[in-house]
Amino acid sequence: MPDALDATPYDALLLLSFGGPEGPDDVVPFLENVTRGRGIPKERLKEVGQHYFLFGGVSPINGQNRALLDALRKDFADHGLDLPVYWGNRNWAPYLTDTLREMVADGRRRILVLATSAYASYSGCRQYRENLADALAALEAEGLELPEIDKLRHYFNHPGFVEPMIEGVLASLADLPEDVRDTAHIAFTTHSIPTSAADTSGPVEDHGDGGAYVRQHLDVARLIADTVRERTGVDHPWKLVYQSRSGAPHIPWLEPDICDHLEELHGAGVPAVVMAPIGFVSDHMEVLYDLDTEATAKAAELGLPVRRSATVGADPRFAAAIRELIVERAGAESGRAVTPCALGTLGASHNVCPVGCCPARAPRPAAAGADSPYA
Repeated sequence: MPDALDATPYDALLLLSFGGPEGPDDVVPFLENVTRGRGIPKERLKEVGQHYFLFGGVSPINGQNRALLDALRKDFADHGLDLPVYWGNRNWAPYLTDTLREMVADGRRRILVLATSAYASYSGCRQYRENLADALAALEAEGLELPEIDKLRHYFNHPGFVEPMIEGVLASLADLPEDVRDTAHIAFTTHSIPTSAADTSGPVEDHGDGGAYVRQHLDVARLIADTVRERTGVDHPWKLVYQSRSGAPHIPWLEPDICDHLEELHGAGVPAVVMAPIGFVSDHMEVLYDLDTEATAKAAELGLPVRRSATVGADPRFAAAIRELIVERAGAESGRAVTPCALGTLGASHNVCPVGCCPARAPRPAAAGADSPYA
């Protein structure tokens, strides 16, 4: 048996994710949950839902989260980390509030949260913290004893997150025809967000043009490109580009879009492209539709060879990274000496989101941060 790892003071891990429909009848109710409060007509939601209907009305994200749960539980058992793992979603079953209620009933009092978003942004961090606050408020209204909740730091530059993506890019390059392999361009992709949200992402000192969101992605892209060069001897040109825009046309979002970028590369005579979705933990709908369907169709229209590299998903190295982050955070909370693990130039992210970090569009309570009403 492995030596036991100490997760004290934590007594549970909560995997917190976005959620997705698991059948055609779920699609519109799911989208109603996602867009609640925006007044979007049901007919418009049915149009948006066509992306899901192309895949039988099933988002892959829930299945991918189940695979990650299995990988985490196996890794914890193999390495002597006695920490039960639960799962809750923002927008579909299992719902976050229901899961927290279950955790309280099971006697969990100090919970560590893993969000399936590696980077700093409102939608990728603070919005999850707002959902946690909403869930705690609901439990408080029911008269339940509230657990103390902390959130794992951003893991965008942890080796266990970066290394699988490096190997994915190398595999995609190797899969290209030999005559275009060495001159292929790498398009690192992530979810586009409003420029106003990007500019205010991260702690206040990181606010500015693109904020922490863009800087963190650029650092990861540079890490991967540099490592690919070291391992292959080929210096591939690369660019950070964006996908999955969903906002009103008059609101500025991060650009260029991946499809526009493919057209630009083709016009410049680039012979092949690897699309590397570094902004996504797993191959969920944005990857399956926006890259594997839409962008790949655009490339075929242009006659441009493309490959799409794999996301991290349930890779054992990612599960190991989560274990390391848990032990790191537990050590810090208990006063034990810890050395945070991080690659690149930005260092390890903060453990506790400070005041003014990724501010909300409108003031709302957020748990697991310096400004939490549930500290």
